[in-house]
Amino acid sequence: MALQSGASRAPHAGGVADSLVVLLHGLGANGEDLIGLADVLAPRFPTTAFHSPDAPERYAEAGFGFQWMARQPQDTRGDRLRAVEGVVNDYIDNLLDEYGLDSGKCVLVGFSQGCMVALHVAPRRERPLAGVVGFSGALLTGDTLESDAQSRPPFVLVHGAEDMLVDPAETAEAGRTLAALNFEVEAYVLPGLGHGIDHRGLEVMASFVERVLA
Repeated sequence: MALQSGASRAPHAGGVADSLVVLLHGLGANGEDLIGLADVLAPRFPTTAFHSPDAPERYAEAGFGFQWMARQPQDTRGDRLRAVEGVVNDYIDNLLDEYGLDSGKCVLVGFSQGCMVALHVAPRRERPLAGVVGFSGALLTGDTLESDAQSRPPFVLVHGAEDMLVDPAETAEAGRTLAALNFEVEAYVLPGLGHGIDHRGLEVMASFVERVLA
């Protein structure tokens, strides 16, 4: 199992990247789905490289796109997250080596199922990331996080209050779990937003990335 290259954007200013943002897409999408965030954010982060890989498995239920893990059965999702953890870490570490960067210069961003992956992977890394941004997801392996945590990057979580696909209560619960384990975490539930990312979420993300990469 390995991640496909997906989509990427070199630093807007040209030259060598001094930081990295990795974007993990949602179920049934691909790397192209989130790379548009880089096009919006690049002028604000002109020396940052953005990479948005394709998930490792085809999404057979729809006949197109990719998935980080099968949706069912729900009671084995934790095992499937642990199965994909290594390939995500390898992908991140290979990029860090390629750019000659420390992991503290990398922000991991996930949307929906990609958020579930990011929230699982990041605190279990020995090499801590600069931060994690989670959109419209859930912390599926919070029950083992206290014993599994190897590092404590800061988190910001954003969810639409009108999300009909992933219950926004999941983000509130993830925030409480992370805070109880002494992670720095901010959680936002945005009124009027469904299962997506809007200008408010982008601003939350941009402000967070500016802070953790400073």
